[in-house]
Amino acid sequence: MYLPGLLSVTFRQLTADQIIDLCVQNGLLALEWGGDVHVPHGDIPTATRVGEATRLAGLTVAAYGSYYRCDATADQPEFGDVLASAQALGAPLIRVWAGTKGSAATPAEDRARITADLKRIGQIAAEAGVGITIEYHANTLTDDPDSALALIQAVDHPNVKLYWQTSNQQSADYSAAVLERLKPALSHLHVFHWDWDGDRIERRPLADAFATWQRFLQLAEPAAGETRALMLEFVRDDSPEQLAEDAQTLIRLIESHEQRLP
Repeated sequence: MYLPGLLSVTFRQLTADQIIDLCVQNGLLALEWGGDVHVPHGDIPTATRVGEATRLAGLTVAAYGSYYRCDATADQPEFGDVLASAQALGAPLIRVWAGTKGSAATPAEDRARITADLKRIGQIAAEAGVGITIEYHANTLTDDPDSALALIQAVDHPNVKLYWQTSNQQSADYSAAVLERLKPALSHLHVFHWDWDGDRIERRPLADAFATWQRFLQLAEPAAGETRALMLEFVRDDSPEQLAEDAQTLIRLIESHEQRLP
């Protein structure tokens, strides 16, 4: 089953209550709360309040979008604070990042440390009943499918999975092939539509890629009894009005997908 949802970081300029209202108004059912603005790492009272408000509105907390980078050299939150916030929020899943450099630029010893850290936090989170999912993103070890799958295989922990999103400056065919390969390790999907002109990005309405996303939903179809969130991100102009349009497109995509099922 697919759930239409939203990443709170899409609207960093809005309050948590305003984001909840946007979801309710537009038929979105799931939220990934970000750890940078709306639910800061280690701020347990805020996490508790936001989690309760989310559920009171009839929404699901799909994940806690942390900014914990495994084996990062820069300042970052302590994983204990990240986990405590996720628990207070009632999030079943924590998003983390696989390092700070692309796979081709990461030496073998750094990759080994990132892998070890993922194993460590995967086990700690599992003992707390919370899953770990790795952001699929440029400039990390999940910047291509070979590296991402090799990382998952090296971590070898059932509590560590992968997000998926379309790949920067790549075709829909390429992104579809990546999705098909990553599906066995897949948790949720981040949903947006970009056009590229060289290095220039243009955010576009999701409706412009309706057929493409029909294909993606077919490829990512959850197993029976499994729920997968489809969470909107990078709304054009950071506009609540565009969110309303994209939310209706996402709901139509899910309905269209369900009608195609045997």
